[in-house]
Amino acid sequence: MSYFQRILVNTLTFISLAVLFPAMVHVSSIWTAVLASFVLSVLNMFVKPILTILSLPFTLVTLGLFTFVINAAILKMTSFFVGAEHFSFSSFGAALLVAILMSLVNVIVSEHNSRK
Repeated sequence: MSYFQRILVNTLTFISLAVLFPAMVHVSSIWTAVLASFVLSVLNMFVKPILTILSLPFTLVTLGLFTFVINAAILKMTSFFVGAEHFSFSSFGAALLVAILMSLVNVIVSEHNSRK
């Protein structure tokens, strides 16, 4: 999946989750979702590898499940950089649920694209 396809999928996922779970996810506009997707991609490129290496013992002990916690932390950082009044989660648990759902959506879309 190309970079811009991933941005589009993440944008649509943010908007969909904000509609499905309005008490947990707040996205003020479509442009905020686009900005959040770009910020998320930058954080995934530069911050996530560092966090993954630093948390490797926890990831090994939990058989990889700790990566969802890392993804939730990246989402909370995204909320911080975009601005909590425009893009936010009600709690870290909400960010964790969004991280799991976004991972699931990205896997499904990637698998669908690889079969073409």
